[in-house]
Amino acid sequence: MGGVTAAKGTRTSGYIHVAAGPDDGAAGPVKIPVTVIHGARPGPVLGLVAGTHGYEYSPVVAMQIFPRKVEPRELSGTIIIVHVANVPSFLKRTIYYSPVDGKNLNRVYPGRAEGTQSERIAHAITREVIDKSDYLVDLHCGDGNEALRPYSYWMTSGTPEVNEKSKEMALAFGLDHIVIDTERSPDPARSVYTSNTAITRGKPSITTETGGMGRVDTDGADLAEAGVWNLLRHLQMLPGKPKRVEHPIWIDKYEVLRAPATGTFHSRVQPGHSVAAGTLLGVLTDFFGEVLQEIRAPFAGEILYVVQTPPVSQGEPLAMVGAARKETTDNQR
Repeated sequence: MGGVTAAKGTRTSGYIHVAAGPDDGAAGPVKIPVTVIHGARPGPVLGLVAGTHGYEYSPVVAMQIFPRKVEPRELSGTIIIVHVANVPSFLKRTIYYSPVDGKNLNRVYPGRAEGTQSERIAHAITREVIDKSDYLVDLHCGDGNEALRPYSYWMTSGTPEVNEKSKEMALAFGLDHIVIDTERSPDPARSVYTSNTAITRGKPSITTETGGMGRVDTDGADLAEAGVWNLLRHLQMLPGKPKRVEHPIWIDKYEVLRAPATGTFHSRVQPGHSVAAGTLLGVLTDFFGEVLQEIRAPFAGEILYVVQTPPVSQGEPLAMVGAARKETTDNQR
């Protein structure tokens, strides 16, 4: 994988090399750190991608700790770990966007070999990780400006079989709040998102969110690591039963509220808060403190994440509100 080779029953670390392009300037080529754990017995290939957004540290920390605990001789199949997908953003501590081309890596998939730096990174991960995996998890947390309650995304842009397997992955991962995402493109050439790129290529996949605010969040890292162990058992790559979600909260209605103007945002809620329709979520002001707009809940639901640092640019997220499906959870199993 990208020049990294692991013999059966061994673990190997190295880099996927992304060649420099005309937009890189002094940044030069990118080296994406990866680890391959090749089990002693046959089995599926599970791809784990951390650091798609460079300021999302909890999964990055989790994926440094996790591989050291895996005994390759006990593993059936192979684990591919991308430790930091967006190395330029990670090193420059930027939220959402690459410091080189200003693009969001999780909006440019499947990428282009001759594109900008973010597009070339996406192309390399598509070719070297997603195409070689049977299942994929894109491990996220709240970015450096986002306070977040743990949840996962179940995307339904694949075939019925892929969608069902993706749902089972979400349940096995163990986060009790699961967003049902029906809005992703089924076109592999316009997959846009990391997980959706896998799904549109016939590979079950989920996106997970644990931790936030640019902290080295022990709880968030622990949740990410525990979820991966659960998946390994669910996929029968390791013995034992996963700790599945017993009472999942399926969120089928949600909205990301975005800044109507550039300014400063002052949140009035915390992640996990239940809110009624019209509840004040925060106040957007100009740089002089004059109110530009009050941001209110569009419907009753729960705060999944909210921006808790002042700077915002027009069009950027301020908060996400989700409402649980009204049917009983038994109907979703």
